[in-house]
Amino acid sequence: MDFDGTIVALDTAKKVAPSKVEYWMARDIQLVLGYKTWEGFEPAIKRAMRACEETGEEPQKHFRQTSKMVRIGSDTRRAITDYFMDRYACYLVAMNGDSSIAQIAAAQRYFAVQTRKLELQEEGELLDKRIEQRKRLTTAVMKLNMAAKAAGVQNFALFHDAGYRGLYEMGLGEIKNKKGLSNKEELYDRAGRAELAANEFHKTQTEEKIAKDRIQGQLQAQQTYKQVGHEVRAAIRKIGGTMPEDMKPEESLKKLERKRKKKLPKPRT
Repeated sequence: MDFDGTIVALDTAKKVAPSKVEYWMARDIQLVLGYKTWEGFEPAIKRAMRACEETGEEPQKHFRQTSKMVRIGSDTRRAITDYFMDRYACYLVAMNGDSSIAQIAAAQRYFAVQTRKLELQEEGELLDKRIEQRKRLTTAVMKLNMAAKAAGVQNFALFHDAGYRGLYEMGLGEIKNKKGLSNKEELYDRAGRAELAANEFHKTQTEEKIAKDRIQGQLQAQQTYKQVGHEVRAAIRKIGGTMPEDMKPEESLKKLERKRKKKLPKPRT
């Protein structure tokens, strides 16, 4: 089987579980990888399982031994060993296979490329979720500002400073300094999903409390914003979470969105 044939055969042998996880059966790819006998192929699987364990992974998460009945005569059947293997397991089998077999090189490239494709897909999905959270936070800030204005807040710089000191126990400048951000950078543009979620919850709950308790006046609104921040902070501490000021900044959302736009195909004119 040539290089392209191996790639096609591996793709054909792929199965997809109801959970959308891709997997292969060892018996299905034995011949695809150039092994004529199971006795010659199974040692490669064992080596791959040891390699998996050496990386700190549990082999059982990637290799699951099973058996199936096969007919060996007109009236005789016997059980044979097989393995469910995910993409990582197949990659390890290829990496620990007989390097003199041409199909092994093709398989190494195939699983490396497929793994990278999945990584890029997952990165894109996480970015989409982070962007959506950032949009929700922007909406939450707008609604909170409207509630604060209705309550009589005039100095919004002082109002939001109280909020930062409630959730982060420090002002915005101190937060940026602790996270290693420049003054020109936006805190939420560099915030990860957990930090964005904490801030959204802080703001939506403050908005509701201002309206429900009929808060009036600049000072009372600031005290409410700070108090709710302390409560959210206490909840994070109770579940053993990372305090917002200790959450590591992530790559700028603006930069990531610009990178994504550059990769998109340009429309034809």
